[in-house]
Amino acid sequence: MSTQNKTDRIDFVTAAPVAGSLDVAWNHGVRGRRGTEELIQVHAYDEHTYLLRQSKTVSYEAPFIFLLFGNERALLLDTGATADQERFPLRATVDGLIADWLRENPRDEYELVVAHTHGHGDHVAGDAQFADRPQTRIVAREAEAAQAFFGFSAAWPQESVRFDLGGRVLDLIASPGHHAAAITFYDAWTGLLLTGDTVYPGRLYAFDFPAFVATLDRLVAFTESHPVSHVFGCHIEMSNRPGVDFPLGARYQPDEHRPELTVSQLREVRDAAKAVAGRPGVHTFDHFILYNGPCTGAQLRLLAGGLAHKAGRAVTGLFA
Repeated sequence: MSTQNKTDRIDFVTAAPVAGSLDVAWNHGVRGRRGTEELIQVHAYDEHTYLLRQSKTVSYEAPFIFLLFGNERALLLDTGATADQERFPLRATVDGLIADWLRENPRDEYELVVAHTHGHGDHVAGDAQFADRPQTRIVAREAEAAQAFFGFSAAWPQESVRFDLGGRVLDLIASPGHHAAAITFYDAWTGLLLTGDTVYPGRLYAFDFPAFVATLDRLVAFTESHPVSHVFGCHIEMSNRPGVDFPLGARYQPDEHRPELTVSQLREVRDAAKAVAGRPGVHTFDHFILYNGPCTGAQLRLLAGGLAHKAGRAVTGLFA
């Protein structure tokens, strides 16, 4: 338990939601073999909130990772697609950000919680980097472990719960459909709705489509009673041309879509999902592509296109 004086506590309630900054040009890979970019791009949304993106030169997935500071603990949400600390120095980056934050906001003790939007490998690969870190709790990737840690009950997935970082209270919304352990995190301080792989500008794989639609209904209903500044998922796979995505495995994505979506676009995803619920297959929209079910044939075509792109052959005419 921290012994800091209560007068030193940051007020994460009165001014919420704060106006954070998304004035950033996100790294999107490099053309050819000669270019380089930083292995982890770090952007301060505000002084207590950091958005990180893994470089596409390390993993084509280039997932976003989130670091949120409260008075008593920080939350690291996801750990990226790469375990190797040399190729992907997530632990060193996070430790540096925490050290900088503690210099500005001294605490006698401070905890780090490492959790996930869901349990797929490109969101949990860096967990091992934190295994020996003092004052750190790592939430396992499985649904049962996440539910137990955050206090979900047998009412999952019909419920939401709250998790307190120390005056900065997050709302957690059960979000299965893409993955059984998926959770959406809402931060009232910033108004960010962190949707993982459930909603983002890209290929939305809904392996359990009824659960996916129910999740979208819950998210839309949540936005009707909470101020949401941005809907922020974990990937970018769409270009800035409506309905055009990048090839699977692309390590260079010029003119990519912005990562953040609006509440209106979240509703578009929900409405589109309901419209195609009875039609398994791939359905393309301006800002996202819905995969209703396994879509084995489409997945194989996507994989073949990605392999052709990797080999340097023309795939779409736009991103060849």
